[in-house]
Amino acid sequence: MVNSSNGKTLYYQLVDILKEQIESSMIPHEKLPSERALEKKYGISRITVRLALSELETEGYIYRQHGKGTFVSDLSKSTADLAGSYSFTEQMENLGRHPETIVLSFKQMEAKKKVARALNILLGESIFELKRLRSADKEPLMIETSFLPVKPFLSLTKEQMENKPLYTIFLEDFGQKIRLADEEFYASIASNEDAEILKIAAGAPVLHLVRTTYNMKNEVIEYTLSVARADQFHYKIRHVRND
Repeated sequence: MVNSSNGKTLYYQLVDILKEQIESSMIPHEKLPSERALEKKYGISRITVRLALSELETEGYIYRQHGKGTFVSDLSKSTADLAGSYSFTEQMENLGRHPETIVLSFKQMEAKKKVARALNILLGESIFELKRLRSADKEPLMIETSFLPVKPFLSLTKEQMENKPLYTIFLEDFGQKIRLADEEFYASIASNEDAEILKIAAGAPVLHLVRTTYNMKNEVIEYTLSVARADQFHYKIRHVRND
């Protein structure tokens, strides 16, 4: 079925074939044939199969689970829109998924140069470092490491963050209303540590997100670095032309 004479590289031909199968006849989380099975079926090399699967993974069509195989991603609304609400909890609930947050670590420390600059505070000033695993329907999706200035949140505890969303705590417990949040992102690959937590293969594509959150006084109250599974998030933006 893969033809070396049709002008397309073999692995792009396989990408097109698998995309068509995924879109027309496969369901989310269905397991794909093994690399060996694809190699035998289409008469191509293992490296060609791996290149095609890597392309499909980068585009979000498939995801891999270490030791289990390769599966079809959910291409419907169950993937999160990075351009939408900046609240993970609200976003998952809007998609009909059950969000869960596990606090991996919480500590007070002195701000180093990069974080102090991001929070617009003095070098060495006290900050909270909060690391959380964000999941939906028991599936790990994102690791968030947040840095908060201590002054606005003096009585913040780990127990608070285990019982309700961070932005709810900001408003209800500390009177900090969010005015806006700037967010940027870039593509990368998962480190061994992040891959283990997210239950994906080391080197799998991920999205790194950097968020800076401001209160109504235009003060920075949160600086967050996140690593998100690329197969579970997408970015959508609308450009409007004003003549």
